[in-house]
Amino acid sequence: MAKTLETINIGIFGHIDHGKTTLLKQLSGKWASTHSEELKRGITIKLGYADTVIYNDKGKYNIDKKGEPIRHVSFIDSPGHEMLMATTLSGAALIDAAILVVAANEGIKPQTREHLMTLKAKKIKNIIVAQNKIDLVTKEQAIKNHDELKKFLGEEYKDAEIIPISAQQNANVDEILKKITELPIPDRKPNETPIFTIARSFDINKPGTKPEDLHGTVLGGTLKQGKLKIGDKIEIKPGRPTPDKKYVPIKTKIKSLFKGSQKVEELTPGGSMSIETSLDMSLGKSDSLGGNLVSLEGKLPEPETKVKIKHTLFPEVFGLAEHQKIESIKKGETLMLSINTTTTGGSVMQASDKEISLNLKIPAVLFKGDNVGIARSIAGHWRLIGYGEII
Repeated sequence: MAKTLETINIGIFGHIDHGKTTLLKQLSGKWASTHSEELKRGITIKLGYADTVIYNDKGKYNIDKKGEPIRHVSFIDSPGHEMLMATTLSGAALIDAAILVVAANEGIKPQTREHLMTLKAKKIKNIIVAQNKIDLVTKEQAIKNHDELKKFLGEEYKDAEIIPISAQQNANVDEILKKITELPIPDRKPNETPIFTIARSFDINKPGTKPEDLHGTVLGGTLKQGKLKIGDKIEIKPGRPTPDKKYVPIKTKIKSLFKGSQKVEELTPGGSMSIETSLDMSLGKSDSLGGNLVSLEGKLPEPETKVKIKHTLFPEVFGLAEHQKIESIKKGETLMLSINTTTTGGSVMQASDKEISLNLKIPAVLFKGDNVGIARSIAGHWRLIGYGEII
């Protein structure tokens, strides 16, 4: 009987051109540009992640199926450029731990800082720092960069391991694989009410498909808790907008389930996964259902248009070349909130040093204690200014 492996979701973060794509290729065997998982019958859907299994061959960790399989990993890629707010925060909502890639020859860049703040905002406690391109610097430069990284990580991430690597040369990458197998698996709460967060949605049908061979809308994301099985009647909230801009929940049925590229009868928490529904394929086009939550019919609370948040602001705006202090949140301003994989604008109705109340432009399904990323429009871009939790 095959061993059931624990699954961990790991996000890969870092400044553009610091080697995330190359490292992901070494860790998973897949290029970021071809991240996709296939539904059977030759249909490919791009979910923006890559799955792999880590093996232990007498103390040597690999993805080459040598030795004993130890852990299943779902990698979620995050953009490294500054236009990252919605995508990166949504990606961070799906992960259990993170790898922060920093090129030793370039050091800590604006998006390195912004990505670390993203992880802090989403309460990601376990990170690995990949000190990449170590082959392009001297020993003295590598030590100096290591010391700078230690200081940069601060008290909150003081226990994060900094692993020197060359992703291009595949040097010391096995140490990252080893560290991944040592990361703690969070409590998955498999017996709680199922909550599936939708990161993307798809019409996976190729042009010319015969009517009898058509597939329904596919939902890509991860199951935070509970279980879902084929045949379950599910509900998607807040759903889709009507012409008068009210949101209507969507009810449907699960036709098939995939964990990574494996077809399964039941989904359990952990890993990236997809749900094929009986919905008309047009409803899922272009990620139109991204940001919604899924559960069994009648199990999700009603979407809200008002939210109260206990918040903490960062001392400065990260992601900018120059230092810019963050001003207090003011009544009347518009902020962007990231809640799970939902991104919604909100107008501030009340504001104090510790709490803010907002009217949401797009309703969201809210759970007390959920963490929230808070962004403000600065110089034409949404910039992360702080984080909080729903109260």
